[in-house]
Order: sequence, then structure tokens, then C-alpha cells
Amino acid sequence: MEHDPHAQDNRRVRRHRGRGDLGQAALLTVVAVAVVAGVIVALLAGLGAVARDRARARTAADAAALAGAGAGPGSGPAAAMTVAAANGGELEHQETIGEQVEVTVRVGAARATARAVRGRAP
Repeated sequence: MEHDPHAQDNRRVRRHRGRGDLGQAALLTVVAVAVVAGVIVALLAGLGAVARDRARARTAADAAALAGAGAGPGSGPAAAMTVAAANGGELEHQETIGEQVEVTVRVGAARATARAVRGRAP
């Protein structure tokens, strides 16, 4: 029986041949998990910003409606605009019908409408 000096090297090559794929799969899995985690974090941050803007729009609209209803004749729109801006919003619409004041305020992409009645405590 002859001894092949390369036989041992050939066995090593055959033994290690499939292991490189396992390392690549692990790396791809880690990268995929990192990408998915990044997307989830970005979505949650966006949802948090939307919820925050909605809450701020409601607060600004409530305060602006109360300011518009509590202001003297003719100064309601200016009071509503000032209070909306002080609460981080922009007054888009203000309407007075009789004793009722209705305002729409925008904060970011969120809008909120609120009503208040002149001379009445909540």
C-alpha cells in the first residue's frame, strides 16, 4: 500500500468545505436582524411623533377656543391665534356663531377642533 502525502490535506479540505457557508449565514442573519430592528425603531419613533402632535394639537385647540371665547368683542381671533401659537400650534380656522367659538389648530400634520361658549364655565 502506497502512502499518498496529500491524502491528509485532501481530508482536511473536504472536512472544512461546508463550514464557510455557516459563517456567511450567521453574518447575514445578524445583518437582517439589525435592519429589521432599525425599521421597527424608526416606525415607533414616527408613531410617537404623530401621537405627540395629536395631543399637542388638542391642547392648543382647547386653549385657543377658551381664549377666543373669553376675549372681548372683536379680539377673539387674535387671542385664539396667540394662545394657539404659545402652545406650539397654528390657528387654521376660527369661527364665532352667536356665543359659541370654534377653532381648528394644526401642530405638525395633526389637526384638532375645539369649541367653547362665551360666558360659561365648564
